[in-house]
Amino acid sequence: MATQSYRIKYTASALDDLRSLPKRQAEQILRKILRLEKGLHGNIKRLQTADVGFRLRMGDYRILFDVVDDTIVVQKVGNRKDVYE
Repeated sequence: MATQSYRIKYTASALDDLRSLPKRQAEQILRKILRLEKGLHGNIKRLQTADVGFRLRMGDYRILFDVVDDTIVVQKVGNRKDVYE
C-alpha cells in the first residue's frame, strides 16, 4: 500500500512563530513537521471550529496546518494555551 507524500510550505506567520520559540523546541517541532512529508502520521486531529483544518500535537505545542492537494501548509505554531486564539 502506497503512502501519500506531501510537500511542506510555511506561512509567514508560522515562520515568525517558529523564530519566537526557544531553539530546542523549534528544532523538535521542525523535525516533527518534516515527518509529515511521508504521510499524515502522529497525533493529528481534524479541527471542527478553527480556521485551519488540522492540528499536530507535540508536548505543550501545537502545529496548525491545512492540506491542499499534495501540500501541507503550516499556518501557526505555538503553545497549546494560546495557539487557537
